[in-house]
Amino acid sequence: MTSPSPSPALADRLDGLLFFPVTAYGPDGGLDLDAFRAHVRAGVDAGAAAVFACCGTGEFHALTPEEFAACVAAAVEETAGRVPVVAGAGYGTALALRYAELAEQAGADGLLAMPPYLVVADQEGLLRHYTALAAGTSLDVIVYQRDNAVFTPQTVVRLAQVPNIIGLKDGYGDLDLMQRIISAVRTDLPGQDFRYFNGLPTAELTGLAYRGIGVTLYSSAVFAFSPEIALAFHRALTTGDDPLVNKLLDGFYRPLVDLRNQGRGYAVSLVKAGVRLRGLDVGEVRPPLSEPSPAHIKELGDLIERGLALLTPAPGAN
Repeated sequence: MTSPSPSPALADRLDGLLFFPVTAYGPDGGLDLDAFRAHVRAGVDAGAAAVFACCGTGEFHALTPEEFAACVAAAVEETAGRVPVVAGAGYGTALALRYAELAEQAGADGLLAMPPYLVVADQEGLLRHYTALAAGTSLDVIVYQRDNAVFTPQTVVRLAQVPNIIGLKDGYGDLDLMQRIISAVRTDLPGQDFRYFNGLPTAELTGLAYRGIGVTLYSSAVFAFSPEIALAFHRALTTGDDPLVNKLLDGFYRPLVDLRNQGRGYAVSLVKAGVRLRGLDVGEVRPPLSEPSPAHIKELGDLIERGLALLTPAPGAN
């Protein structure tokens, strides 16, 4: 009897659009796992390449450890191995290790390591934090650069030397820094398969710029509420269909970012409102986030309709 083939490494499976589902709550504010399962299932069926559960869009900050474990387990069950599941991990080192343990027990394939809570650490402290997290789990780890966790190129070189730290997700948006990071890792660790992700809110808006420095993977918040638009943009970007890329940037993504910038926390709450507008009741965001105004929700609905209309060829077009 032959042994089963080993599963492909997580880094090799992250090829396509990365789906960050929202976490669903019921009328009482508690978890609605049925709605969450439906949301994850719909995303995978639509063509998500991976599910990043209980991360920023999934309100990691608002979940108890028990809720976190239940959501990650539900995501693992719903994907049924079709795509990898990556779970969030954050706060201080001790709690990050606890969340890593819960994610591993729930069957996750990897971790997205979010910035430490509250403190602004120096590079050596950040390095100690992420290497301790990686050493305390058998899961592969993607480090999330943003806010109070911004790295020098040499720090990333040192992180990339840790066997199960497989990549860097950039939510900071400094292309000069990212180019220097990529160059440093390429120079100091030739042949190292270290992955980079555009993790800015509404990453499509900067997709062309990131592709210019070799970063092709990105997380798509739009995928959560309009996979049709997100997938069409991804195909256009990947195949060099510049007319469609520009049409969607001008007619949908730029206005969406303008709307997102009108409220604090809209990178999460506006996405959740979009999921509700498309017919799945996932509840409202938990405090300290707040809901978008009714006028902004209406504007979002109009934008979604406009974006979908942009995917329809004009009459007489070949």
